Formats: sequence, C-alpha cells, structure tokens
Amino acid sequence: MQFKHPELLYALFLLLIPIIIHLFQLRKFQKVEFTNVAFLKRVSIETRKSSQIKKWLVLLTRLLLLACIVLAFAQPFTSNYDNFKTKKETVIYLDNSFSMQAKGNNGELLKRAVQDIISNVPEDETVSVLTNDNTFRNTTNKAIKNDLLQLNYTANTLTPEAALLKSKTLFSKQKGILKDLVFISDFQETKNTFTPETDSLTNIHLVKLNSVNTNNVAIDSAYISETSATAITLKVSLKNSGDAIENLPISLFNDDKLIAKTSVAIEDAAETTFSLPVNEIINGKITIDDSSLQFDNTLYFNINETSKIKVLAINDGDDDFLKRIYTEDEFIYTSVLENQLNYNDIEQQQLIVLNELKDIPNALVAALKSFTSQGGSLLIIPSKEANLNSYNALLANYGSNFNSETKTEKRITTINYSHPLYNNRVFEKQVDNFQYPKTDSYYDVSLNNTSAALQFEDGKPFLYQNKSAYIFTSALNKDVSNFKNSPLIVPSLYNIGKFSLQLPELYYTIGRNNTFAVATTLQQDAILSLVKDNINIIPKQQYFNSKVVISTSETPDIANIYGVMNKKETIKNVSYNYDRKESNLTYMTLTPSANITVSDSITEIFDSIKSDTKVNALWKWFVIFALAFLIIEMGILKYFK
Repeated sequence: MQFKHPELLYALFLLLIPIIIHLFQLRKFQKVEFTNVAFLKRVSIETRKSSQIKKWLVLLTRLLLLACIVLAFAQPFTSNYDNFKTKKETVIYLDNSFSMQAKGNNGELLKRAVQDIISNVPEDETVSVLTNDNTFRNTTNKAIKNDLLQLNYTANTLTPEAALLKSKTLFSKQKGILKDLVFISDFQETKNTFTPETDSLTNIHLVKLNSVNTNNVAIDSAYISETSATAITLKVSLKNSGDAIENLPISLFNDDKLIAKTSVAIEDAAETTFSLPVNEIINGKITIDDSSLQFDNTLYFNINETSKIKVLAINDGDDDFLKRIYTEDEFIYTSVLENQLNYNDIEQQQLIVLNELKDIPNALVAALKSFTSQGGSLLIIPSKEANLNSYNALLANYGSNFNSETKTEKRITTINYSHPLYNNRVFEKQVDNFQYPKTDSYYDVSLNNTSAALQFEDGKPFLYQNKSAYIFTSALNKDVSNFKNSPLIVPSLYNIGKFSLQLPELYYTIGRNNTFAVATTLQQDAILSLVKDNINIIPKQQYFNSKVVISTSETPDIANIYGVMNKKETIKNVSYNYDRKESNLTYMTLTPSANITVSDSITEIFDSIKSDTKVNALWKWFVIFALAFLIIEMGILKYFK
C-alpha cells in the first residue's frame, strides 16, 4: 500500500494524546457512610470493573476512528506494478481492409471495432492509432473520434508482419517505458505464418474479430477469350467460399444501361461468357448480388476505341512477313528503304524495324538512340552481310555487341515462357517438343543486362531484349533461316509491336504497379489526369514525342472507371478494381505466448490493460471504517453498562 500524501501520516502521533490522558487520568471519589458496608463495597468493585472495560473500548474505537480519518486524508492506494509511475504508451493497429466488411454479432467488424475503441479508451489518454492507410501519432481519443467514425475500407492493405513493424515505430525510443500494442484484425489467412516478436517491456494484445458468416461470392476476373469479325467474347470468372449456390444472377452494364444478364450455379468456382459488339466503346460493369462482402461484387472494365500503333520498317530485304503481321486493323505500317528515309518521320513512330540493313549510317544510329530514349521501341533484324562496326555502334546503346558470324546450323529450342512476349496467354501450356526452327548462321554476342526470349540449343540467344530494343542474332530471310515459317514468328513480332505502345488493358488492380501508354501529343507543361466525378488524380507520367506513359500504384484508391483527360478532353477511359485477395474468408489460428495475449473482445483487452496499471484508491474504505467505528462507539456508550 502506498500513499498520495504520506506527510499526513505524522498526524498519527497525535493518537498518543488520548492514550496518555487515559493512562494518567486522576479521579476523586467521595466517601459515603452507609449501614451495609459489605454490600456497598461489593457493588462498587463490580461497577468499577465494568466501567474500566467500557472506557478501554471507547478509547480503542476513538483511536481507530481518528486513525482512519488520518489515513483517508493521506489517500492510500495499491497498484499491480511496483513502479506504477513508469510512463506507459499505447499503440492501436486497426485493420480496415475489405475483409473487415464481414458481419460479426454486432454488425460489420470494422464499425464495431471503432465503437469499442471510442468506448474503452479514455478521452484524454494519449495513444497512437495506425490503420492501413492512416497514422494518428500521439493523439487522444477525443481528437480523432470523428476520424475513426468516418474511417473507410481501403484496398492498400498491410500484411500482419508489416503492420506489426510499422506499429512498433510509433513507440518512443525512451527506455524503461511500458508499451502496449493492441492489434485489432480478423487475421485473414496469408501465405506466411504470423509469429510476432516481443521484448520484456512490450505487451502485444491480439484481438481477433470473428465473423458469423464465412460465405462469400466474388467476381474474380474477366478477360476477352475470343474476337471475331462481329463479336467479342468476354469471359467472367467467379469464386465462392462457403455453401454452394444454385442460381447466382450476373448483370452486365454499359455505363448505367443493362445490356445482358445471366445466372450460374457455383460451388467453388464458375465461369460465364458475354458477347459484346465489335468496334463499340464499352464502359463496362459486371455485378452480382451477394450479401456478404460488398467490395468484390462489382468489376469494372473498358473496351476503348483502338489506337493504331505506328510501325516504320527500314528495309534492305523482303518485308512481306512484316506486312502480314502488322496489319492495318491494329497498326499503321510504313515501309521505306534506308536511302529514302525521312529522319523527321522517326519521332512520330512507336516501333522502328531495321530489316536486314547491311550498314547503319551514323546519322541513323544517333536518331535511333534519341528515339528509344524517348520511349520508342526498336526491332533489329541483322543482315547476313552486316557491317559489324556500324551495328555495334548502335548495339552499344543497348548493352550488347556482335562479335563474329558463326556459320553452322543451330536449332532454336528454348522459349522463355516468363518473358513478357510469351507470358500473356500466348501458350496454353509449355511445349517441350515442337518443330524447332533453325538457322544456318548467326552472330555471337556479348550481353550486358539482357533478357533472352528465344535461345539456341546451346543456350546462346536468338532473340533478346535490352530495355526497349529487341534484337535477333540471325537474319530471317529464307536463305539463312526458316524462322519465318515457324509459329513463333507471329507472337514474337506481334507482341513486340503491341508492347511498343502499351495501351490500357481491360482493367487494372488497385495497389499494384500499373503502366500504360496513351497515344497523344501534349502542349508544353500540359499534364494528363485521371478523373471520375469529383475525384481528380494527377498520376506519375512521362511524356515522349508521340505518347504519354502513365504509372499508378496506390492511386486511385476507389474502384471505378476513370477518364484519362487532357484538360477537358477525355482521351481514353481506364478501369480500376480492388484486389480479390480479401475475398476468401479463411482465418489464422492465433496462439498466446510470453507477452502476447489473444482475445476476441476489444473491451476485454482494454480492461486488462487498465487493471495492469490501475491505481486502486483506498481512501473511501477508510472513510467507511471511520463511520463504522463512530457507530460502534455510539453503541458502546449507549448500550454497554
């Protein structure tokens, strides 16, 4: 027991005064003559004994009464910590990911958690609160109450490990401070096991909020599976966690107009298709009706007017195969001989093809270097009679070098399926044995930071990439190679053309690094914006001669269809959707350990924290005792004979 005002305890010495008075009290007795002396003597002795006991009891109760009053004014208390005055810090991590939309016993998990925090944290207590997208450092419950009540769900989530590390940075670096970290989440299942590390002064309180329903249906993805002359087939994939559903309605909108509706039966996964007209701009929205999580019930997508990619082939060989690949429905293909080239046309292109030039003039080397530095793509098909010095002057800009020509037959046997040219639905499965193309001669190369897409049987590169340059190591004419007759030539050259202007995809996922290009010409100091209603975002962008490359990651943070705008002109539309990783309602199993407590109640955790550092005031008890001794004294005086 400790005292808030221990100096008042000196008043206990005043209790000696009544004791001294009692011990040295002098009384005078008057002698009275009476006939029956023996009888009076006996009565006198009995009365004096009873009176002495009464006086001692009264003295004791008064001493205790006074002692309780002195102790009450000294304000005694107890604490679970010996050094209860040690500074304490509390950090709260509140998970506001989309999985916290799930319903608990008292409504949505996040909304209930906010109410419990507001109710259990004293208004003036200093705390730090961390969410997935906000940080409130060294503030009070009163100051951030409105922010917490308006807290929204976010797609930019932290893993439990990242949230724990970030939460610990909110503690001060002072030593000897008692630290309480309250980690509030549903602890959705992840690939990694969550094993928090603690120290002797940090108590981690894991609050696992439980949903009452683990059923959820999500629109997982959508993609164009087939395109014909009259229709586009859009395939939609759905996933279900929980009970099977016999009839799930699916609606397709163009803007706000319902254009198609269907239904599916789903157990774990299901697919359905929609047919869309060709050459029509679609601002699409696919929706389902599901009462569980809401964020994954809608998927936005866009089919824009196709921007044709400009391809310029500088030829000294046959370019019929290029014309068949770069067709006019998707490309603007231009063919020119090297001696007829207008250098001013280069900067307006997206892809330049050097088709078996014997010699590359220095002026063209300089022009191509400037072109690729401005975001253009370059495809080099060497000549069998190439001037290596002129080629190497160009290749030096792309981290490679032609050493010498090797005249021997080699098969092209290895496809790098992870290379961007081939990893986007080019092959349904990896092929180990196919009709290998071959070449009779090729150039040995020295490579620096390059990525080989196709390789010979001995591992040497046949087609490789460095930055925006794609380079064959062999001529492709029929006298040297049969690669033109191989099925590989179409996806290889077609994707090189498509990647030279990365047009917006069907949709993008919020939180990932997304990059796309917009074919446009901007005035000086002009910028492009992503706009939806009152949302106006200026993304990271890089301007080149004939295009603007836009990069996004954490923004926008709301799923919808955004217009890519130059001032008031809408150039294209682009769709963003939430990541579906939060859709699967499976959860971790948490185990308490040293300095780690696990609970499913926020109130219980905060009650525990309060009791650990609670000062139990005892002065009220001593006031009650003083009143009790006063009543006892009055009873003794009245009823004790």
